[in-house]
Amino acid sequence: MADWIDESQEYQLKILEAQITQAIRSQTAPSALFCVDCDTPIAELRRKIIHGVQRCIECQEIEEIKRKNYRPV
Repeated sequence: MADWIDESQEYQLKILEAQITQAIRSQTAPSALFCVDCDTPIAELRRKIIHGVQRCIECQEIEEIKRKNYRPV
């Protein structure tokens, strides 16, 4: 018998899957050949897997860390 915690986790998983699907579909820009931050070539496999990619792996990691740690005043 499932309790409310199990039901809540299942609901959150469905919401997360829907958000990921929507984010993947909403990227319509073509992938860049070179990183917008450091001008290094973006790997072909990365461009094929992530549609609309604009940064290399290293610059994307830096961007995500900046976004995570940024707190508006």
